[in-house]
Formats: sequence, structure tokens, C-alpha cells
Amino acid sequence: MTQEFRNWSGSISFTPETIAAPKNASQLLTLVKRAGQRGSTVRPVGSGHSSTPIFSTEDILISLDKMAGVVEVDAEAGWAKVLPGTGLRDLGEQLAQHGVAMENLGDVDYQSIAGAVSTGTHGSGITLGNLSSTVIGGTLVNGTGEEMCFGVDAGVPPPDVESDDLLRAVQVSLGALGVLTSLTLRVESAHNLHRLNWMTHIDWVLENYAELVRTNRSMDFYWYPRSDLAQVRTLNKPGEEPQLTPQGEPYSELKRDVTGPNYEIIPNDRMLPFEEMEYMLPFDRELAAFRRVRERVKLKHRAEVGWRVLVRTIASDHAMLSNTEAEYRQGGPSMTIALLQNNTLPFTRYFNDIEPIFWEFNGRPHWGKKHRLKSTELAALYPKWESFHAVRGELDPDGVFMNDYLRELFGEEI
Repeated sequence: MTQEFRNWSGSISFTPETIAAPKNASQLLTLVKRAGQRGSTVRPVGSGHSSTPIFSTEDILISLDKMAGVVEVDAEAGWAKVLPGTGLRDLGEQLAQHGVAMENLGDVDYQSIAGAVSTGTHGSGITLGNLSSTVIGGTLVNGTGEEMCFGVDAGVPPPDVESDDLLRAVQVSLGALGVLTSLTLRVESAHNLHRLNWMTHIDWVLENYAELVRTNRSMDFYWYPRSDLAQVRTLNKPGEEPQLTPQGEPYSELKRDVTGPNYEIIPNDRMLPFEEMEYMLPFDRELAAFRRVRERVKLKHRAEVGWRVLVRTIASDHAMLSNTEAEYRQGGPSMTIALLQNNTLPFTRYFNDIEPIFWEFNGRPHWGKKHRLKSTELAALYPKWESFHAVRGELDPDGVFMNDYLRELFGEEI
């Protein structure tokens, strides 16, 4: 009997009929083609970090762990071709050997690159897009068992990739279009970042938030509900640091001051598993949505919330299902508010009570984190919702890559 699969936080478990780990695109192609012929379904999985059952299946679960590594780099042209199962930590190290780096990374680095881009994983920085926005091409195996190219790998000139519908669908695909076999990423020159972590009172952050966002390459903050303190993190290239810090303010304390390669400096250590809900909202320098969340948490949830609330920013992009897609945001940036809770503590009542505030502020949920929206609500939030499903119908006409969760999410009959 196949071993039970559990996600990183432990909140999702299932037992697939088969767990396959193809070593190359040829093996993957054969596997998908045979699954289609048998009427079976296939779901790819990266590190299992998602908090939604996006990868859940009773049929074939495909691990891409054996399809990992950097294939080719053109530092002068600013791109790198990588395999889908490459972990973000390994990717940073391997890209550095070629003198290049990702322009940004998320809060953690134990995800695979395919899983990270397929769910719209992001870091922080008002001029920095999510990881999906760096995808300019690649290859995938579609639902009929054919390997196909997209973006620059299909001959689309780099200046035109943002208008290429297939690429825009694949960039954030939830694994519903096919299984990625390679990704061509936009990269930049390898660089160091100087990271500062300050503890201060949340009132100082609220007063200075707009200036902190404007003057730092990357800035985010955690609010600690029980103490009403906040931890501010700034990331800048050495020599480009702004002067604004909470030094000298009440409760101010410098917790971390470190400089190094971006792939080492950006991620946080996350030894304890947690559950998370995160919504992307229109950027608001006044933090009105966060103020509402803070008020609600202090009123109803302070005794049970052991973890923190994380606020970040992201530039807009052009992926059809990106929750920071430009058309819906009129080209403006987004801010994100994430609720984190230790996985040993109750989270459902807390998340469900706060979530309507995100809806009120025109928020869209992170695809890999807890939320309650279904197809009707989601379709209203994505101008290219129908365009994405048209592409999906072409690439996977028989639903080889669907599972019960995606059918419910997309509003399709089971």
C-alpha cells in the first residue's frame, strides 16, 4: 500500500494509489500518457508546503524531486533555465556559481521552484514582483502526454512575453495545465543584501509605514498581538540603506544586522510548522485593512493567537491567475496581510472571523494558503478567469490534472 502523504503543516493528508518520481521529461511524458489512457488523474507536488489540498489525489502523485538543477545560464542576457524540482535554497546556490540571482525570494526557501511559481509565491518589495513574474518561458507535459514549449522557449521574443496568453496562464497555473519540465527565469546579477531586523512598537510602524516602503528595496513587518510590538525587516543592497529606523524609540531593539548573498539573507528560518491565511489587497499607505485586523484580533482573538500577522508589498504582474495581476489592480502594487498560527493551536475560528475583512478590502487569497472562496467569488476577482479556463481546456481536455479541490475551486462538476 502506498504511504500516506502529509503536507508540511500536517493539516492535509491523503493516500495516493501511486507516488511516482520521474527522472526526466521522457519518463514523465510516458507516465501522464498512460494515466490518460487508463482514465486516472495526476497531481504534481513540490515540497508539500501548500496549506490547501491543491496536490491531493487518490490516483497518481508526481514528485519532481529527481528533476532538479540548473541546466543553462546566460548571465549577459539575464536568464537561466532550471528544472522544476529544484529547491529554492539549492537554486540560489547554483545560480550564484554562474554570477546571477533571483531578483527576490519568499519568506521561506524549502519550496521547489515549480511549486512556488505555480501558486504565486512572493517576497516583499513594492517594485519587486512575485516569483511567477520572473518566468519568461519553459516546457510542460500537457494532459494528452505531449511536451510543449511556452514563452521564449516557444520563440516568443522577450519584449512580447507579457502579452503571450499561454505564458500568462502557465505562470500561475495551480498545476492545472500540465506538469512543468523546465522553467526559464529572468535573473539579475548576483548581489548581496544588508538585512536589519528591528523590534519597536506597532505605533511607530503605522506612523512611518509609507516612508519605510518607499525608501527600502524590501520591507515587511510582523505584528505581535499579545505585546502590540512589531518586528520591522528591511533589505537593501549595501550602501543603499535609508536613514529611517526606530533607533531611540521606546521598545526599539536591533535584533539582527547581517549582510550576505540574497538567497541566504532573504529567507527566514521556519523550524516550527504553522497554518496560514494570506490575502493580497490594493496597496494602502494608511494600512486601513491592517488597522481593522489589529482591532478585531485585540477584541476577540488575543488570548488564542500565539503567532503574528505579517504585512508585505508586491509589484503587479500579468499572469492570468496571479493575485497581483495588473488589470484588476489598475496597474498598482499590492500589499499582503498574512495570519500565521502555530499548527498545534486552533486556527479555524480565528481565520474565518478575520477573512471577511479581507473581502471588504477587495482582497484576493494566496492560492497555497487557507481561504474559503469558491468559483463564483473567484471568477469576479480575476478579469482573465475565463481566458485561463480556455487555455486549460485546450491543454487538458480530459481533466487528467484535476482533483476534487480544483473542480470545486473552478466550479466544474465532479
